Amino acid sequence: MSIVPWTEKYRPKRIDEVVGNPEAKKAFVAWLNKWLAGRPEKKAALLYGPPGCGKTSLVHAAAHQLGLELIEANASDVRTSEALRRRVLRSATEGSLFGARGKIILLDEVDGVSPREDRGGLDMIMEIIKASQYPVVLTANDPWDPRLRQLRSMCKLIEFRKLGIRDVVRALREICRREGIECDYSVLRAIAGNCEGDLRAAINDLQSIAMGRRRVTLEDLEVLGYRARQMNMFEVVRQVLTAKRPEAAKAVLSMPSLDYEMLMQWLNENIPYQYSPSIVAIADAYDALSRADMMLGRIKRRQAWTLLPYALDLMTAGVASAREKPPFKFVKYSFPYKLRALSATKEQRDERMRIARVIAKTCHTSARKALTEILPFLKLIYEENPQAGRKLLKGLGISESKFAKALGLHVHTVRPSARARRARA
Repeated sequence: MSIVPWTEKYRPKRIDEVVGNPEAKKAFVAWLNKWLAGRPEKKAALLYGPPGCGKTSLVHAAAHQLGLELIEANASDVRTSEALRRRVLRSATEGSLFGARGKIILLDEVDGVSPREDRGGLDMIMEIIKASQYPVVLTANDPWDPRLRQLRSMCKLIEFRKLGIRDVVRALREICRREGIECDYSVLRAIAGNCEGDLRAAINDLQSIAMGRRRVTLEDLEVLGYRARQMNMFEVVRQVLTAKRPEAAKAVLSMPSLDYEMLMQWLNENIPYQYSPSIVAIADAYDALSRADMMLGRIKRRQAWTLLPYALDLMTAGVASAREKPPFKFVKYSFPYKLRALSATKEQRDERMRIARVIAKTCHTSARKALTEILPFLKLIYEENPQAGRKLLKGLGISESKFAKALGLHVHTVRPSARARRARA
């Protein structure tokens, strides 16, 4: 029998059951009532604030209490314009199939949509807002990203604040009462303090230690480890590489702002330092990391974001599960060399790409093809026969000095080949 997560089992059914943020609840209800009465000034509402503060729960509770059909999609999973059109736009413009008095369209985590990688996702969200016959609710942790500027202007902004420890403890105590679990106040306060205002995380923690028990003590909290909320990347890497159990390594994933691609670069750089001299442990760790990297590549190519949890498990629990790990030793971790090198050469790479675009426009090809198939031969011609190279650059409209700088050449040191010198003689 499957276990129902307590976050779903005890999700509020009424607006007044949602914990904390009374001002935000009042603002949301006022906006929704205007929608139901006619049409408000803003067709969409953007609920923003830290994770676990009740944004999504409030929308669910309002839909349940008011008898509205809820159409929900996680915008950071359904990212492409085609997926949003298929799953959301149609529902937003058609009547309800279930006899409900109306609908609420909920798009969670809109700040997780990338304009560059997710192919028109933000544009489609704005199209949904314009076309929708029903209230559209968006949620985000950080709404102030510049790429969300146009979307923000279409929404009524409603701020949710981090929940206080008392609010979290009160909610946990009610769950314990309904589950018939005896739990000391000190335990509930420790869980609430550890989750830092994230009620969803607190409920998950409570369920993980209380499931199957009738009494929970402070000793049972050891299974939780530490939440990686305020860790810098050095501490995150240390927790993954020195974790004694896979669960402890996966705990870093609770960070809402964890950059998993950056974490992969840090792990790639520092695995040998932490796991040496065990060749077996290093090999196992890199095997798990390489599988995570392949999965991330597949995710980006195919937009298969449902694979992301597997990639994250591989780069945390998979790396931490390496065999024959040596005893703990303090290691001073290094910043990834690849990122240092990319940072140092950014200006040169940008100039190279600008030159490739000029070549692509003239030769009627893609910039990528110009960069990989034309530019190397142009460099070779310029090195072997500067006079011919200068003619080509002039014909393409490319500055010789910029070309030389982008390709690491020095104009004043470029000398003609022996064949060219003999031809001149």
